[in-house]
Parts: sequence; structure tokens; C-alpha cells
Amino acid sequence: MATQRLGIIMHGVTGRMGMNQHLIRSIVAIRNQGGVTLSNGDKVMPDPILIGRNAEKIEALARAHKIERWGTDLDRALESKDDTVFFDAGTTQMRPTLLAKALRAGKHVYCEKPIATTLAEALQIAETANKSGLKHGAVQDKLFLPGLRKLDMLRRAGFFGRMLSLRLEFGYWVFEGDLQPIQRPSWNYRAEDGGGMILDMMCHWRYVLDNLFGEVKSISCLGATHIPQRWDEQGKPYTATADDAAYAIAELVGHNGEPVVAQLNMSWATRVNREDLVTFHVDGTHGSAVATLTGCKAQSRVNTPRPVWNPDVKNTMNFSEQWQEVPDTEFYDNGFKIQWEHFIRHVVEDAPYKWTLPEGAKGVQLVEAALQSWKERRFVDVPPLNI
Repeated sequence: MATQRLGIIMHGVTGRMGMNQHLIRSIVAIRNQGGVTLSNGDKVMPDPILIGRNAEKIEALARAHKIERWGTDLDRALESKDDTVFFDAGTTQMRPTLLAKALRAGKHVYCEKPIATTLAEALQIAETANKSGLKHGAVQDKLFLPGLRKLDMLRRAGFFGRMLSLRLEFGYWVFEGDLQPIQRPSWNYRAEDGGGMILDMMCHWRYVLDNLFGEVKSISCLGATHIPQRWDEQGKPYTATADDAAYAIAELVGHNGEPVVAQLNMSWATRVNREDLVTFHVDGTHGSAVATLTGCKAQSRVNTPRPVWNPDVKNTMNFSEQWQEVPDTEFYDNGFKIQWEHFIRHVVEDAPYKWTLPEGAKGVQLVEAALQSWKERRFVDVPPLNI
């Protein structure tokens, strides 16, 4: 059994998501487990170089995780023949430019979402990547969550019968910053810095909807900025210019060709009274299920109770106890790490890989359709993208 090295340029990993999910829980974890196993039993060991603007911060991060290589010169890193993959988790505004530069340098590219702030930019970089002949991918981590994997297993087993509807509830209270410290970066609430709930989360919901429930055909969306003033990392007040919540209805074409209605509620100004920060409630003719980040409960047609609507009598049913937990039948690894392993196999041995930049562009398409719907107060069609 042989082990080969794979040099990876990691840009933007000093931020919360890049550091925790991509560096520590993915690349460092893969290194600690001895690499990625290929189909022939050989191993691939990622050898990252961390690139960022703050030399002190990037060096401290590298030393903390026993990574030997780091630097501040991205152009020099891209010139190196020893590193064949470029990964970006930096700002969305800079992403298309950085990906294009990496592709011109002959690097395979992998990046966080959104892949761009506009559909025109997303289509351009996706087309550039397709024409380059290089491997490319966009993060679609929610597909690898244990709860959604269990939900997808129910779907593939035919548990739902004809799928009717999905109700997605996402969000939690993000502190304003005056009374309690903020737990999300302040740029998230400034549109000029690439912030906004719709831009951040509609990209996720697009690939979740398309892959698990049905292809998105149209959307009606209402955005809102519920908290107009927030305080930044230095405790200074600022005006929130981006939406912090959105409420949408999407029309889907299910995998069997039947219509599916999806309700999408997302907010950073809501207090949680549900099992998790996100829940997916699916109803079908033969059964229903509710998935969280890690779990999934189901109720079949034959086990459905018969509640009676009577506002004059106190309800005695405990509805939450009437659902059956879908068991953990396998080990569920970190979703970001799983997709990194898929992408590494794709690069090294040309393993099948479908989460490409064109798929990432679909997420930006839904963002623009949702924003247009909000502006024009109507349903907006989401046509197929031909890339």
C-alpha cells in the first residue's frame, strides 16, 4: 500500500467556518487518520499550505495544528508546482476572481458557497472551470448531515409514497452586540460586505431541495431586516443593511414528476422552540418524517393517530411521542470531511463527483430569484441552467 502526497493551498481558513470545519475537522482530521483511502487501497495524504493576509494569525494557526507551511503571498503559492489544489473560504466578493486566478495557474479548485454574489459571475466562473479541464467543486455540506442522510434513506426506500410538502425551519437569535457578545461576524448584516440571510442560506437550500425533494421550478420570497441596528466586534453600533430573515414558498417537481410544495422559514431573529436549529418536516401520502442536524423521526400511514379538533377540550395527546426514531445504522462522520474525501478522490483517481461549480451556480440562481421575488412581490420562475 502506497501513500502519495497532495498539496493543497488553503485560503481564508482563519475565519470561523474555514478554520473549524475545513481545516481542523476536515484536513487535520484526514491527516490524523492517515489520509484518504483510494479504491485500490492506496492512501492520499493532504499537505496543506495556509495562506492569509495576517502573518501572525496564520502562523499561530499553522503551529497550533502542526502544519509546517504557511504564508501571505497567494501569487507565489499558486506558482508552486508542488501544490495542485486551491481551496477558498474567504470573502464571497473575491471568490470568482481567486478561483479564476487559480484555474489559470492550473490548479484544481474547491470552495465554500456562495461561489459568487451574482449569477452572472457564478455562471462565468463555472464555465471557465468547465472549459479548463481541471477538477472543481463547491461545498454542499448539508447533504452529508446525519439527519438528512436518514431522511434521504427513507425517500429512497419509498417510505413517503408520493411526497407532498416540505416545511423547513431554520434559525436562532443572533445577539445584537449591545447586551451580549455577538456570535456571528458583523459583516453578515451588511449587504455591501456580502451579508444577508438570502445570500447565505438560499445557496444551501437549493442543493438540499434539488437532491432530496425535487427540482426547484419557482419561488416566492419575502425578506426582512428585523434588527436594524447591531454592534460590531469592537462594540461600535452600525446600521444593518442586509436581510436577517426570509420567508419563502418554492414549487418543486418531485423525483416522480409530482409537484411538491416547500415552505422555507429562516431567521437570525427568532428564539428556538424546536428540537434543533434546523428542522425538515416532510409529509407524504404513506408517511411523514422530521429531520434535524443529526436525527430523524418518522410516522407511517398505519401509525398515524386520529386527533380530533375540539377547542373546548384540552388536548391529551403527546404528539411528539407518536414518532419513531430512525436508528443510527452506521457511523456518521463530519459532513465537510466526507465531501473533502470525495473531492480528493475525484482529483487523484477521477472518482465520480457531482457537486461542481455549476451546481454551486444553481444556488446563486435561487438567491437572485428570491431577491427578485422580494423586490417585485411575486412568484419568480427558476429555469434550468445550461452550463
